[in-house]
Amino acid sequence: MSIQVTASARQQIIDQLKKRGAGEGIRIAIKTAGCSGLAYKMEFVDAPKNEDHIFEQEGVKVFIDPKSLIYISGTEVDFIQEGLNEGFVFRNPNTTAECGCGESFFVN
Repeated sequence: MSIQVTASARQQIIDQLKKRGAGEGIRIAIKTAGCSGLAYKMEFVDAPKNEDHIFEQEGVKVFIDPKSLIYISGTEVDFIQEGLNEGFVFRNPNTTAECGCGESFFVN
C-alpha cells in the first residue's frame, strides 16, 4: 500500500505549510459525496492520529486513515496549473467510474 506525491504536489504542500506556519503534513481522506459516491478530502495535520498510515516523500508527510487507504492505495497526488485553474489531482488506479464534473468517483 502506498501513495505517491509528485514534485509539483510536494512543493505546493511545503509552500502551504510554510504559509500556514504550522503542521506536520496533510491528511487525505475519503468522504461520501457527489453523484458517484466518494470524494477526496484534504486537510492540514497538526498532530497525527494513532491509527494513521504515514507516507513520507522527500520531507512531505501524507496521513491516511485505514478506512480511506483501502480506496486510495496506489494513488498518485499531483498539483497542476492550467491557465487560471490550479489544484490537486488524484490519479487513482482503483477508480472504476467518475462523475461528469470530476468531483467524485466510485470504486468496486
